[in-house]
Order: sequence, then C-alpha cells, then structure tokens
Amino acid sequence: MESKRQQKFAGLLQEELAAIFQREGAAYLPNTLVTITKVRVSPDLAVAKVYLSFLNTNNTSLSVATVNSHASEIRYKLGSRIRHQARVIPTLSFFVDDTNEYVEHMDKIFNKIAKDRKETDEETDEQP
Repeated sequence: MESKRQQKFAGLLQEELAAIFQREGAAYLPNTLVTITKVRVSPDLAVAKVYLSFLNTNNTSLSVATVNSHASEIRYKLGSRIRHQARVIPTLSFFVDDTNEYVEHMDKIFNKIAKDRKETDEETDEQP
C-alpha cells in the first residue's frame, strides 16, 4: 500500500513525464505515441517504476529498451522541471503496461464461455 506522499509524488512524476514525452518523445521514438499509464514510487522516493503504453509500434519490447537507454537523459529533463518541488530526483525504470492486452484476452475468454453456455442451453432446450 502506497502512502499519500508516494501517491502525490507519483502523480507529479506522471504529469511531468507525460509532458516530456509529449514534447520530446519523437526524438526517442519517432512516429510512436507514448502514454504514461502508471508510476510507482519507492517509500524513500528514490526509485520510480514508470509503466508505458505505446501506439503505432510493432515491437513494444524494443520501444521500452529504447526509452530505458535514454533514462538518464529523461531523468535530467525531469529534474529540471521538478527541482523546486522535490528534494531527490528518482532513478527511472521503464516497463511495458500490458493491461489493455490482458483485458482483451479476458474479454475473449468470457465471450467464449458465454457462447459455449448459450450453445449448451440451446441443446438442452431442444431435447424432450
């Protein structure tokens, strides 16, 4: 469970990182839209896990690797934006947020179950 302090700091990081990727994201990943879906911060606020979602990319793992290779540069830009609001600029680690893929997978499973149940109900209704 995150404290209020961690949640507020994570919100600040998410907002500022979104602005950085909106303005300068094309330098890292041309023709790709990057969304910061979630930020998790350690209790000492020194480490931040940033979860990203990508649009217009075929290889999300390559995109995350590219962003991770620029993590120090992104951290520097983040530091220049929040230097008056934070005492420590956290170390950034970027990960793929696969929540949408998981939701789509679960929807397919539920639809299949519903379809199978409907077919089973129709078969039992036809028998005398």
